[in-house]
Amino acid sequence: MRLVPRTLTTRLVVTAVALVALVGVLVATSATLAMRGYLYDRLDGQVKEAIGGPRLGVPPNGGGPVTEGTFYRPGSLTVIVPAGSSTARAGITTEGGEGKTLTLGTVRRLVSTTRDDKPHTFTAEGDGYRVISRTDPDGTLRIVGLPTHDIDETLTSMISWFALLTLLGVLVAGGAGTYLVRRQLRPLHQVADAAREVTTQDLSVGEAAISTRVPEGLTDEDTEVGQVGAALNTLLDHVDDALAARHRSEQQVRQFVADASHELRTPLSTIHGYAELSRRTPDDPAALGAALNKVETEAGRMSGLVDDLLLLARLDSGRPLAREEVDVTRLLLETVADARVLAPDHVWRLSLPEEPVTLVGDEARLHQVVTNLLNNARSHTPPGTTVNVRAGAQNGQVTVEVHDDGPGLPADLVPEAFDRFSRGDSSRTRASGGAGLGLSLVSAIAEAHGGTAAVVSRPGFTTFTVTLPA
Repeated sequence: MRLVPRTLTTRLVVTAVALVALVGVLVATSATLAMRGYLYDRLDGQVKEAIGGPRLGVPPNGGGPVTEGTFYRPGSLTVIVPAGSSTARAGITTEGGEGKTLTLGTVRRLVSTTRDDKPHTFTAEGDGYRVISRTDPDGTLRIVGLPTHDIDETLTSMISWFALLTLLGVLVAGGAGTYLVRRQLRPLHQVADAAREVTTQDLSVGEAAISTRVPEGLTDEDTEVGQVGAALNTLLDHVDDALAARHRSEQQVRQFVADASHELRTPLSTIHGYAELSRRTPDDPAALGAALNKVETEAGRMSGLVDDLLLLARLDSGRPLAREEVDVTRLLLETVADARVLAPDHVWRLSLPEEPVTLVGDEARLHQVVTNLLNNARSHTPPGTTVNVRAGAQNGQVTVEVHDDGPGLPADLVPEAFDRFSRGDSSRTRASGGAGLGLSLVSAIAEAHGGTAAVVSRPGFTTFTVTLPA
């Protein structure tokens, strides 16, 4: 059996009602105790005044007066025990001066109760009394008591009224609390409705986007509900961005597979064609040699493409690179010297600082970065183009720049220059400079080293910059 309320509304209302009930009980208890003390203090004063007066006696049927006059008050209790006497006169005065005698056992209990001369509460004949005793100089013990009936009725009435008011307060608190809590939690239900609406959308495939948001009026972070609404909107923004990134990644994978298939299909078709040619001309040594040479060339091209794809896949998977000290100065000297041999019709310039530039990284991969940048400049600029290669170290970073004064990249190609299979034309021919993986490898290797690759290009000014941590 579940004792704890399920809903927040019920828990808040139950808590509010419990607090109202507790306050009602505390107020009723405090007021009743205070009133009881006040009434008993006043009654004690009356009892003391009665026993201290000159007129004291017993009811007419209680054995006759003992002192001057008789103390008569309806409902009052009087006991007189003369000194040296074993007979006590005791009785309770009733309306009209009549009285009734107390039993011996009641008198004995009364005498034993009041020996300390302080007011006490005593029950006789089924009624309550506030009694006090006094011993006269002649040794006579006198006990006087006044009924507590009026006080009991007053206190009973107070308790009844307090119970009724507390019950009314609980009912009012329950009704008003339910209304107010539901009203205050209505924005929270609206936030929950927005969350439920998102769950009805199919986000598993395609270009999924979450358009549902919590209304702006429910995102005020100065309120608790507003904090929940703002947090949910932030979460939905992150999920929306993640879905968009997933879709872009899926599109890139599809494009990557399509481009890779296209690039591999060309050499495979070539190899298949020349293999068929060699099969048809087995007796022609010249044709057979040319076919085999072409097969070898295309196989080498395909092997290089596969190696580049494999390297990109390894970098994407986060496979760690070698960590060793790399002399960037020496690396640039070697790669620029190779470029001068491969492209003597370009002007190659190298600017290096006086101190050697070094960093910790994978030398083979960094050599590939510089080689790809120089090959890119050689392949996409006309003869006579000046290519400046610079290196520097500052603030814990090593910078390598390759600048040329060629025609530059097409404006629409600059933002995607480092994308895979990105090339200036769509013909996919060898004349366009390769498969379009060179710059994507530059960016991937730089990122694997914790660095970045960037490009700035316009006609007559193109600069590729690779920044790596030292």
